[in-house]
Parts: sequence; structure tokens; C-alpha cells
Amino acid sequence: MKGAYLYKAPRGTTDILPAEQGYFRYIEERAADICQCYGYKRIDTPLFEDSRLFVRTIGPGTDIVEKETYSFEDRSGQGMTLRPEGTAPICRAYLEHGMHNLPQPVKLYYFAAIFRYERPQKGRYRQHQQFGFEALGEGDPALDAEVIEMAWRFFKSLGLRKISMKVNSIGCRLCRPPYLEKLTEYYSEHIDQMCPECKARFRKNTLRLLDCKKPLCQDTAAGAPKSVQHLCPECKEHFKSVSSYLRLLRVPYKKDHRLVRGLDYYTRTVFEVQPKDEGGAQSALGGGGRYDDLIGELGGKPTPAIGFATGIERIVLNLKEQGIKPPVSDAQGIYVAYLGHEGKAEAVKLTAELRRAGMLVHWSFGNKSLKSQMRQANALGAEFAFIFGEDEVRNGTVMYRDLVEGDQWEVPIDEVVNLLTQV
Repeated sequence: MKGAYLYKAPRGTTDILPAEQGYFRYIEERAADICQCYGYKRIDTPLFEDSRLFVRTIGPGTDIVEKETYSFEDRSGQGMTLRPEGTAPICRAYLEHGMHNLPQPVKLYYFAAIFRYERPQKGRYRQHQQFGFEALGEGDPALDAEVIEMAWRFFKSLGLRKISMKVNSIGCRLCRPPYLEKLTEYYSEHIDQMCPECKARFRKNTLRLLDCKKPLCQDTAAGAPKSVQHLCPECKEHFKSVSSYLRLLRVPYKKDHRLVRGLDYYTRTVFEVQPKDEGGAQSALGGGGRYDDLIGELGGKPTPAIGFATGIERIVLNLKEQGIKPPVSDAQGIYVAYLGHEGKAEAVKLTAELRRAGMLVHWSFGNKSLKSQMRQANALGAEFAFIFGEDEVRNGTVMYRDLVEGDQWEVPIDEVVNLLTQV
């Protein structure tokens, strides 16, 4: 129609086309396998939550809450927000369903759509798919190391080679305020050399200054006070133990004093998996850390917890960059072709019988020529075809054609399923 509007996916979103689905299923299968090995069980939370949940847990002064959430009022006037991260809903569910009465730690994993209104960049979308896992109810540093090992094993199971693990401790609510004072004092002497974003962070969230990826700000961050040098005795011992357990688990890692996480609720251990030799704001593949105060902030009893999350689209991008393709299914399918009205009726019956036997079967609609049907079979990658012509219908047989070798022979129709189960 002349002048018709061409609809496109909203900016910052993308369609996951059939050709891409293999990557997503591959990642999800590996993720579920790893979670099963470590005793995690799947949980699914609503796509949207009470807006106050995220304001309270992420922090009212963060960019996410101030500028990046998709928020709206429902018909009752209640403020709702599309899920901008996965941890807060898990904690809400933990409290709401009395999971503190279960054996601790409660281990949960999820696949979820995440929504943030931010500038679309390579590997970052306003809607993306996230995989994450959370362990709630245990403060043992051995759990920190196990979670880090689990994240490392997940990425390695995908075949990713050029990756590194970075670990840091950002302290607790007791030792962090004095450290932030030192950090503020240091950056106040370098404010003229900071980028505009960091000047804004200086007023709202000093810790995030260490996370800026711009070269000028990185040079400044390199000389900043280190959080590990300002930990209280308990946090210092905790981080020492985490490092010891990581060595026992043989997880290769580096301590990075500039490593922080983007959300306010993190405490003590934080970690990230990054591609090697990759810079820029989009370098992190995934990460996580402790959030020992979060459940208490939501009205529950003090409950230590630690988690991890990664964007699946970001992983797909890195798999492609490293030339890693998901395994291709051996089943390329069967094609059932026909000539004439009676041949089509037989094709319908055989197709249904083969599918009831659990087989992948293609067939043609619309009474195409046999030549067109064979072209379609080749385009679909079918390995062989069954063809019904007038003679086959009359004789109660079907033509079996090997589409790879080109050989063909006639087969009694009632022997087809047995033939295929023996191939």
C-alpha cells in the first residue's frame, strides 16, 4: 500500500530470529546444567514489580532509578516498573514466600527479560535477556568462592577462551563510609580532569568513579585509594578467606581495586568476568557480588546473600567474535512430497504418523510441482524424502529418496516407520 508505515522494533530492542535461536538455546542449556550441578532451582518472577522495590534496593540516586526504568501507573494508580535487574525480585520472593524457613542457603536461578532505558550500544539493549543465580542465607566466604567458580565454569563450558576473572572487596556499611571519605578527598583534587559523567557521580555516588572506562578517568582511578586497604578486620578476613578458597578451587583471578558494581546494594566481595584485551564500557561479560544488607532493607531479618548475572546477548556477541558456533542438531528432517490429490492425502497421513513417532517432518502446502518441492527439501536441509506419485498410491508404496547420495527405491507404506527407526 502506498504510503504505508513501516513498523520496526523499538530502538534498543532486537528480534531474536530463528537463525539466532541456536545460540540462545545453547547458552540456556549450559546454564541450566551448571545450576543443576550446584543444587540451584529455577524461579520465575513477574515482569513488573512495585516501583518502590527498586527505589529502595537499587538506590534513589542511581542512574537506573532516576533515568533508566520503564515505570508506569496501573489503573489503580499503583506505581509499577518493568524489571531493570534480577536480584531485588528474588529477594522479594524469598521474603514473601517464607524461604528463610528452608535449609540455607536457598539457591535459585532465573532467565529473565530486563528493561533499562539507556543508550543502545554494542551488546547492550533496552530489553535484553539475563541469566542469573542467587544464594541467600549464608555468609561463609567459601560460598563467595563457590559462586565465583560457578560463574567461571559456566563461561568456560560455552567454549569461551579469552576471558579473565576480576575480584575485589568494597567493604561493609561499617568500613565503607570512612573509605568513601578518603575517596572523595582524593577525587576533589582531580575534579577538573574528570569527564562530565564522573563530575555528576562525584556528587551522587563516589564509588562509581572507579568504574569509568574513559582513558582520562582511568588514569585518575589508578591512583585512587584502594578499598582493600581500608577494610575493617572482619571484611579483611572475609576477603582473605575468599582468595584462599579460590586458590583451592583453582579459579584463575586477579584482584582489581577499581572493580565496583553499578548497584548500591553490594557489600564485601564483588567480581566480574571480562574478555581479555577488551576495553570500553561494554567489556564486562557478567558479574556479581554480596548483598548482605538487601533483605534487611526490605524488612526481613539480616540475611547474607550473594549472586551473579550476565546478559545473554552479550555472550552471543562474544561467542561470535571467538568463532564459536552452537552445536547443530543431527536431525535435519524428513521431507514428504506428493503429486496429485490422492498423493497429497497419503502425504498428510504419512506426515502425521511420522510426527507421532517423534520425527521432524516437512511437507509442502499449495500443490507445488515436484521440482519445486525438491528445491524446498534441499533448502530445508532434509537428508531424505518420501515421494507419493500415482503409481505409489495405487501400489500402497512410497518412493524413498536419499537427498545426499541421490539413490532411491520403493518401500511399502506400512514399513516406513520401521525403516526409519533402523536408520
